[in-house]
Amino acid sequence: MKKLFLANREIEAKNLVFVMGIVNATPDSFWKDSRGGLDKALRLIDEGADILDIGGESTRPGSDYVSVEEELQRVIPLVRQVRKYSDIPISIDTRKLEILKPAFYEGADILNDISALEDDELIADFAAGVEIPVILMHKRGIPKTMHLNEKKGDIFSEVSEYLECRAEFAVSKGISPEKIIVDPGIGFGKDLGENSELIKNCGNLCEKKYPVLMALSRKRCIGEMTGRDVDERLCGTLAANIVSVLNGASFLRVHDVKETIDTLNVLRYTV
Repeated sequence: MKKLFLANREIEAKNLVFVMGIVNATPDSFWKDSRGGLDKALRLIDEGADILDIGGESTRPGSDYVSVEEELQRVIPLVRQVRKYSDIPISIDTRKLEILKPAFYEGADILNDISALEDDELIADFAAGVEIPVILMHKRGIPKTMHLNEKKGDIFSEVSEYLECRAEFAVSKGISPEKIIVDPGIGFGKDLGENSELIKNCGNLCEKKYPVLMALSRKRCIGEMTGRDVDERLCGTLAANIVSVLNGASFLRVHDVKETIDTLNVLRYTV
């Protein structure tokens, strides 16, 4: 069974891998049904999520970053509300120490940083000091322009070497290697062939030193594979998640928790 060491406790996945339910406290995330507040968070908890991933800044292609003040207003009240009902581990999807710090003191447990600790030079020091796990993601460029940055090359080596470098940086700041999770950043400036290559080889990233998180849910590459719009990409997402788990992923970041758990239950009994 998969395990993860938080600051003050150890958690264990309920199934083959950790299922991280997405709660986008935003008005502009790419799939409208991912947006929401407490009601959505509680529904995902009831459906069996191992972790909630709360974010207040959309990273869809073409999106703009938001101010610290706006992100705080979206995220902190929601973390506070969830903590009144549940002790479920909460991951904060942010690049900013000004968001992570108050979120941690309200009860958040994990940092999910799409910049892999690059955008805020102080965020790694804080994460190390409070001993929380960190998720480090690869991307090309920034959300505003990343869809223009696709380039050809050895995508697996590029992503693996970058994540290895960022993990070494995290360790140099005092973050324990056992608290590092890597995310290849499906869709972040990558084309269909590159995304497919990363799905097929996800478990080999960084020479298998760190657990891998796959965030495939309803993304453009699933639409390209299936010819479906975002509202109709559930089946494609579940298939891609199965492939990821069979190829070594330890975390799935998803919109559809109940359906993901049903899929994992079938895998658990048949593989």
